[in-house]
Amino acid sequence: MTQTLSVLFFGDIVGRPGRDALSLVLTSQEKYFSEKFDFIIANVENASHGFGLTQKNHDQILSYGVNCMTSGNHIWDKKDIYQYIDTSDALIRPYNYHKSARGVGYRIFDDKILVINLLGKTFMQPVNCPFQAIDELSEKLNFNDKIVIVDYHAEATAEKISFARYASSLGVNAVIGTHTHVQTADERIFDEKCAFISDVGFTGAYDSVIGMDYESSVKRLITSIPERFDVASSSSRQINAVQIKFDRVNNRALEIKRFNFTYETTKEEHEG
Repeated sequence: MTQTLSVLFFGDIVGRPGRDALSLVLTSQEKYFSEKFDFIIANVENASHGFGLTQKNHDQILSYGVNCMTSGNHIWDKKDIYQYIDTSDALIRPYNYHKSARGVGYRIFDDKILVINLLGKTFMQPVNCPFQAIDELSEKLNFNDKIVIVDYHAEATAEKISFARYASSLGVNAVIGTHTHVQTADERIFDEKCAFISDVGFTGAYDSVIGMDYESSVKRLITSIPERFDVASSSSRQINAVQIKFDRVNNRALEIKRFNFTYETTKEEHEG
């Protein structure tokens, strides 16, 4: 066993284009990545036609080799979530929903990797304070003997940075921003121990508006009339992810690296 543990985190998987792209890169890892990964996380709250996650797609994503699935405010959009969220051993929903919410807000894998999901405050629906939530978890769980990774699902960049600095002081080892679907170029390591990026981006249709159809997106902005959003139909795919390397001994983040690449599908893949 090497002294480092390598984690790959995929930005929000959007619809079928995102699932197809995820499948491709994980079944052909050597083509896209220079090394193997010890643990793979994907945000899946948009994985089923752009909103929510069906059990079929949940099982499909697990079959690709994903170890943990994080989510966000859209996790409740497909109602069959209530049929399986309590039995899934990989899916987590934001911890800072009310305690009556189904599912769990964190999971521990291999007695070593603690993954936490939180919703932000600014421009988001009202939830329990994420800063208080991470305080609570730091007291409830032993952060010192684990690699602690937080998917911080939030809008505001300043809030994400502030949360990461605060979480680092509590012993968190990575704060990965999700939700905006636009990859930022601010990856860094706080306090020589906590990896951070404001937003990891998304995985899905490249010719799109954050994974969704251009026409419906623009029409809604021009008219201000509610418009159904559809996942973009595009032959090009985008993959956004980050790799974080941790020291297995002291759990500190050693490196964070962004991935942002595209590929063109064949006609059969696009229409199949």
